[in-house]
Amino acid sequence: MLNKVILMGRLTRDPELRATAADISVATFTLAVDRGVKRPEPGEMVTRQTVDFINIVAWRGTAEFVCRWFSKGQLVAVSGRLQVRNYEDREGNKRTATEVVADEVFFAEKKGAGEIPPPSFDGPPPFRAREASGEGFAAGLPASNNGDWEEVFGDDGELPF
Repeated sequence: MLNKVILMGRLTRDPELRATAADISVATFTLAVDRGVKRPEPGEMVTRQTVDFINIVAWRGTAEFVCRWFSKGQLVAVSGRLQVRNYEDREGNKRTATEVVADEVFFAEKKGAGEIPPPSFDGPPPFRAREASGEGFAAGLPASNNGDWEEVFGDDGELPF
């Protein structure tokens, strides 16, 4: 069986972050995704763009990442799976929700002018999270983002992948 969804679209609103009763982060947001150009009906002169509004759910670290770095209007790419679930609303009516559960969420456009450029990966790989030393890879980032990166030099043959 295969259940894989890949979408690219713009956020219709800022992602909303909540936590479950078990303190697990969950973010919800909606992507406006172009379906394609609809041909004009006889007598019409203009083609029309059709847009689908897709509900997306992200969990745990992905949810926190999305809420920290994405906002309304940004172009993002989402990879995940389609999920259909049934539930009962507050009035007792049976409802069905169709949504994409995001496994990965990516930036899909260049950052705007005046924003911090993405870090460069010009040094020897791999990079791993660690307390910042203020040198190497992390040195080009603002102090608020320096907390987790350092360059790791060594034999690539020791890598698990």
